[in-house]
Amino acid sequence: MAKAQKREYVWLECKDCGSRNYRTEVNVQGGTPKLELKKFCKTERKRTVHKIRRK
Repeated sequence: MAKAQKREYVWLECKDCGSRNYRTEVNVQGGTPKLELKKFCKTERKRTVHKIRRK
């Protein structure tokens, strides 16, 4: 039997414009992590801070 999933897909949303640009898989075994990354935003055309958002 397969084990229960301890990972789930989340979206990375730009803090400035609010567009969801990236989708990644995170480990949620010990609770949802507070993840903030600087990624490239296509609408802003620069690197901005992206936070986790669920769909």
